[in-house]
Amino acid sequence: MRRTAVAVAIGAMAVSVAACGKAGDDDSGSGSGSDSKSIGLLLPDNVTARYEKFDKPYFEDKVAELCSDCKVEYANAAADSAKQAQQVSSMITKGVKVIVVSAQDSAAIKSSIQKAVDKGVKVIAYDRLAQGPVSAYVSFDNVKVGELQGQALIDALGDKATPKSKVVMINGDDADPNAAQFKEGAHKALDGKVDIAYEQSGLWKDTVAAQKMSAAITQLGAKNIAGVYAANDGMAGGIATVLKGAKISGIPLTGQDAELAGIQRIVAGTQSSTVYKAFKPEADAAAQLAVNLLEGKSIDDLATETLTSGSGDKVPSQLLTPVSVTVDNINDTVIKDKLYTVADICTADYAAACKKAGLE
Repeated sequence: MRRTAVAVAIGAMAVSVAACGKAGDDDSGSGSGSDSKSIGLLLPDNVTARYEKFDKPYFEDKVAELCSDCKVEYANAAADSAKQAQQVSSMITKGVKVIVVSAQDSAAIKSSIQKAVDKGVKVIAYDRLAQGPVSAYVSFDNVKVGELQGQALIDALGDKATPKSKVVMINGDDADPNAAQFKEGAHKALDGKVDIAYEQSGLWKDTVAAQKMSAAITQLGAKNIAGVYAANDGMAGGIATVLKGAKISGIPLTGQDAELAGIQRIVAGTQSSTVYKAFKPEADAAAQLAVNLLEGKSIDDLATETLTSGSGDKVPSQLLTPVSVTVDNINDTVIKDKLYTVADICTADYAAACKKAGLE
């Protein structure tokens, strides 16, 4: 039970006695007082490699740089929207002033965001545009991401890109609004240029994507598939395994997120492209927005665009620029930005392929 501070005045001397906290809180270092400088960071899953390895530490480091006495409270939803809702409630109880959340389910989290805002907490949607009264949104131009993916597939097909060429399309989870934008962009690039002969959601899971790919092979025939659009690298990994098992090689396979395994597949030739959305600029931007809101500063010069969420809310947005990555520009993208070193990519299994690709 939270008890409010009680002030007792005796003569000219005032003595304040305050008690705060909540039984069962997992972090006694967080208070719910008005002077709290805590920022909550809620990420959607621990399957996608980027969140724990990059987004979290980059965000924490930038907050520390901008606000030395600020504290970041962190939680991961482990792909469970109900768990994420509980985490929002926990953050409110802990007294955070700003919550940065990458929604596991953009619609399901709406009521939790409303609850936070009703308690005076500012909410920033991170990477995925959550529904509800969020104060800001930071991500990449997701339609552009899809366009880059689709165009990379067309480029890899070369003269095999014809309206009769059958392409399999494995999209992300419909609960993620980004998935619809990636899909929209990809269709812009692909429609009319190839035949999207099989299209399903892979739910952002490699296992589901693998199942869908197997079904596509059964339906279309292994020899009739010209290329595969996979909405991210995780699903591309499952698809690549199925293609190998079906003895299908030499066809384009897209991805997204520039995961290490995806870059290694590109080097090895089992994946043709990915999309690099530099994690540090995105995390840094979210941290700057969070600190500004915490300190009551304007974000107008940061969130210069406006997007409409699924709930119809107009959201000030900061959109960054994604980059397509193929074997030809690995050096100039993920290595140049120190996302990975050559040693990270070129392990023993990839040494020969790396040498051929000029990564030494």
